[in-house]
Amino acid sequence: MNINQLLHVPYNVLILIGQCDSAILRVVARPKSQHEKVLSNLFGYVGIEAVLDQMRRKTMKAGFEFNIMVVGQSGLGKSTLVNTLFKSKVSRKSCTPNYEEQISKTVHLQSVSHIIEEKGVKMKLTVIDTPGFGDQINNENCWEPIVQYVNEQYEKYLKEELNVNRKKRIPDSRVHGCVYFLPATGHWLRPIDVEFMRRLGKIVSIVPVIAKADTLTLEERLEFKQRIRQDLQANGIRVYPQKEYDEDAEDRILNDKIRENIPFAVVGTDKEHQVNGNKVLGRKTKWGIIEVENVAHCEFAHLRDLLIRSHLQDLKDVTHNIHYETYRVKRLNESNANGLALSPLTLENGTLEKSDAESHL
Repeated sequence: MNINQLLHVPYNVLILIGQCDSAILRVVARPKSQHEKVLSNLFGYVGIEAVLDQMRRKTMKAGFEFNIMVVGQSGLGKSTLVNTLFKSKVSRKSCTPNYEEQISKTVHLQSVSHIIEEKGVKMKLTVIDTPGFGDQINNENCWEPIVQYVNEQYEKYLKEELNVNRKKRIPDSRVHGCVYFLPATGHWLRPIDVEFMRRLGKIVSIVPVIAKADTLTLEERLEFKQRIRQDLQANGIRVYPQKEYDEDAEDRILNDKIRENIPFAVVGTDKEHQVNGNKVLGRKTKWGIIEVENVAHCEFAHLRDLLIRSHLQDLKDVTHNIHYETYRVKRLNESNANGLALSPLTLENGTLEKSDAESHL
């Protein structure tokens, strides 16, 4: 059920949004019209609010999936930051990948999946890494394998949806968010950064970060962030969270604060140090300890809150209701023009359709 369909459902009907693997099943109500009356003075307790407990129990029992992609050239600390985010060894360098496929001569895509459990809530986390991206002398079209991967996951989900005897719970391998690592040059965005984010921002939610931000002074960091925001605006690059997706005034206030901090200047580490008698995650330098979760030192905490604590479900919703829906409508329109069956998935440079025997994705 999409957003337009939801608008035709009576406001007093509770709707479970998203797939059954959603982290938090959201209760959505269509805004009441002038002729609809809110009944708040009930004769007694009805128990409507108990549905929240039902939803929570169902979600905790089923668990949910979250797929995050990290993109950036080698040496920017992608694996370390991912491990820091989830307080565990979840990066591809920490374990054996689920698959490793060389899609082009330079760029590989590797994924690693883990089941993470915290306070009874289970999450299947998949980290997709792109080693080789941006590492060559000639990086022309190095983003194409990544565009291909994102679209193939949409295609896989679409085919499952269209099956007559489809699974009760469709496995979700769609990319819910992409963290793009920018080197701390202190200058402007590089052409490869502009082109990648311009293309990928149309099909997936992108969150840019300044990697190894401790190599910049506070003044250099502020100036660099301002230049990046100017570049993003000048090139029409859409990064998450987009203003047009704010659902109400409360969302807008929260997201405006996030947008003011983008790109996040981050530092990652998995080492603990003693600071004033307390153990903290930090990096030891000759000037002292950089506390990773101290917002006075870096903006890692802002990134963590966005990806996990405040916007994880929204990232999944935007993926399903915006990016995947756009892809789905486009593909179905193509199939209507060509016949009943879906035509092969293609890009500008040719077909991307693979047989099951050839594809490892």
